[in-house]
Amino acid sequence: MTQSYPEPASRRSSHWMTNLVRKYIVFIICSALVIGTAIGFTVYLQFAHAQSFHPTPVVRYLGVHEQDAPHSYFDVDQFAQAIGRQPNLVSYYSPWLAPFQVGFATLATEHGALTLIQMDPKGVSLASIAAGRYDDFLQSYAAAVKAFRTRVILSFGHEMNGNWYSWGYQHTPAAVFVAAWRHIVTVFRESGARNVIWLWTVNIIDNDNPIHIPNPAPWWPGKSYVTWVGIDGYYYLSSSSFAQVFGPTIVAVRALTGDPILIAETGADVAAGQPAKINDLFAGIRAYGLYGFVWFDENVEGRAWRLSSPGAFAAFRRDAQEFLRPPAIPPQAQPHSSSDSS
Repeated sequence: MTQSYPEPASRRSSHWMTNLVRKYIVFIICSALVIGTAIGFTVYLQFAHAQSFHPTPVVRYLGVHEQDAPHSYFDVDQFAQAIGRQPNLVSYYSPWLAPFQVGFATLATEHGALTLIQMDPKGVSLASIAAGRYDDFLQSYAAAVKAFRTRVILSFGHEMNGNWYSWGYQHTPAAVFVAAWRHIVTVFRESGARNVIWLWTVNIIDNDNPIHIPNPAPWWPGKSYVTWVGIDGYYYLSSSSFAQVFGPTIVAVRALTGDPILIAETGADVAAGQPAKINDLFAGIRAYGLYGFVWFDENVEGRAWRLSSPGAFAAFRRDAQEFLRPPAIPPQAQPHSSSDSS
């Protein structure tokens, strides 16, 4: 049997210090693992959350509305030939109780474009929509959209913060609009129509306008009911700029949500100088990081929004070419050919 002797004090001290260092190192490593896991999980949740609300790839949308839509695709084709590009988004306005125009949407898909439908409840009580009175119509519409299978963009009651529509400001309370919006989205989801991009479309804020167009915040349905935000606004004057026309409303929207923004309806009056305003529109979309825009190519109420002059077409062709150009792939992300492999 081996005799054990007391350890020298110097060695006991050395072992104690060594154990302390080891415990400290283990503590640091464990802490780093816990923190790293937490950060990684948080990043994953943020990514998953973003993916759940933004399933659409980040691309630029050059859209157009033509007067003959959805009855014909002829004017869209004429517009495409004039600007040298096929629009990748086309819109039409749908009266309440009108069915989904699958023929037009199919033509749009064949031309590489998404379809944006502006559902307008003219003369309809939004309270009755929220109460379920029109559920048969909504369920039928949802079934048709679901069967279409390709994504479509749906907007309901656009420009509700203006007072020129029955569903808008000073005519229908904002809370009733919100209830109707949420009910429509809920009916579509319960019907299994998951191929819908919900576009909440507001008018630009204009406190200087005698009509007074307020901040759209009271009409916000909530993030879980919106996919993209649409903003409608026009260039009326030669002195107008993108920042003046759209800037304050973009700021107001960003206070509500980080959802993608699309200029859902815009144009420049011929008297304002279309070529310069077209350049400003494209530049503004890029500067503010927006998804794109829909050009309202129709003359209404004495305003000449439709492209007409050679200068306007030339500006559109030039800007559209650069706007829709695919982003360059960084050298480090370029795929390797077989001859590059070692």
